[in-house]
Amino acid sequence: MKNLVILGAGTAGTMMANHLVRVLPPEKWQITIVDQYKTHYYQPGFLFLPFDLYKPKQVKKKGKKFIPKGVRYINEKIERIFPDENRVELESQELSYDILIIATGSKIYPEEVEGMKGPMWHKNIFDFYTYEGALALRNYLREWQGGKLVVHISEMPIKCPVAPLEFAFLADDYFKRKGMRDKVDITFVTPLDGAFTKPRATKALHYLLETKHIKEVPNFDIERVDYEHNKIIDYADREVEYDLLVTVPPNLGDAVIERSGMGDDMNYVPTDKATLQSKAYENVFVIGDASNLPASKAGSVAHFEAEILTENIQRYIKGQPLKKEFDGHANCFIETGGGKALLIDFNYTHEPVEGTFPLPGVGPLTLLKESRTNHLGKLAFRWIYWNLLLPGRHIPLVTATMSEAGKHFETKES
Repeated sequence: MKNLVILGAGTAGTMMANHLVRVLPPEKWQITIVDQYKTHYYQPGFLFLPFDLYKPKQVKKKGKKFIPKGVRYINEKIERIFPDENRVELESQELSYDILIIATGSKIYPEEVEGMKGPMWHKNIFDFYTYEGALALRNYLREWQGGKLVVHISEMPIKCPVAPLEFAFLADDYFKRKGMRDKVDITFVTPLDGAFTKPRATKALHYLLETKHIKEVPNFDIERVDYEHNKIIDYADREVEYDLLVTVPPNLGDAVIERSGMGDDMNYVPTDKATLQSKAYENVFVIGDASNLPASKAGSVAHFEAEILTENIQRYIKGQPLKKEFDGHANCFIETGGGKALLIDFNYTHEPVEGTFPLPGVGPLTLLKESRTNHLGKLAFRWIYWNLLLPGRHIPLVTATMSEAGKHFETKES
C-alpha cells in the first residue's frame, strides 16, 4: 500500500481529495488529508459579512463534511515536512508518503507591519480576510457615524487581488443605502501603480473608482501604522489619514513551509508553473495559494489547477511525462455595488478583455462590463462552491485552460 498525503483541507486540498479518491485504486493507495482546523470557511463570503449581506452561518461549515469516504482525515497541526525523508511530523504522530500534495494556503500577517496589529486592531483597524475580522468589522460598521474610510493593501501578492476593490465599491453602496454616503470619505490605497495588476482591467476599475468618488492613492509602500494619530505612512514619508482603516495585511505562506525550509522569502513553495510539481522534489506537488506561481491567488485558480494536477498525479504514478498544461487561468467576479458586478477572465499571457463567458457570443455573462447578470453569477457561486467545487464535480462549460473564444483581443495591427 502506497501513501498519498495532502497537507491542508481548505479549498485546494479538499478538491484534490475528492478528485483523487475517484481515480486512485483504494487497494493500492491510501489517501490522507491533514488540517488543524475543523471549520471550513467560504472565504469569498468574508467580503459580504461586513455589510450584512451574508449571515455568519452562510460562510462556514464543518470541514469533515466535505472529505470523501475512503480518505483518512487527521485533525492535527502540521509541525514540519521532511522532504528528503518523505515524511511529515504532526502534533502526535508522523506520516510517511510516496506522494505529497502541499495545499497549506496563505494567511494574513498584520504583525509584519509596525503598528498594524497594535492596541487598535479590530477597534478602528480591521481586516476582512479572516472570519473574525469580517465579523468584528460588521459590528463596527453598524454603529459607525462616518468619517475617513481608508481601504488599504499592504503588499502583493494577496488572496483574491480584486477583493479590496470590491470592498471599496460595496462600502460606497452600503453607505448610500444607509443615507450617509455624504458623511463618508473613501480612499483606496494600493502599492500598485493602478487599481489592478492588468492594464485593461486597471483602466476599467479606475473609471469605476472615479464615478463612485473614491479617491485612489497608488504606489504606496507602507512602512508603519501610526495608530495614535490615525494615519498610515509609507517609505517616502507620505501619509494618509483615516478614522477607519480596513487593511489587507501582508499575505504569506503557512509557517510550516518556513519551518520545513521549503519556501521562498514569503513562505511560498517554488513550483513549476505549468505542471504544479515542486521544483525541488519530484514527488511533491503544490496547489492553490501555497505555491509561488505568478497566477492569481483565487479559488477559481485552485479549481482549474485541481483538474490538471489530478491528471498529472496519475501520469507521475505511471511514470509518464507530466502535462505542461496549467496556463494561469483565473476568472473573478468583481462586485461593484448597486446589484451589479464585473467579470474578468485571464491567464499568464492574456489580460482581461471584453467579450462573453462562458459561451462565445451568447454569454450570458459579460466580460469587463458591469451587469446585473454578473452580480447574480457572483451570488450563485456560493452554491456552486459548496455543491460542485469542493466535492470536485465538473462545472459545465468552464474549462481548466482559458478559452480565447468570445473574447475581443486586440490584434497587432490595431
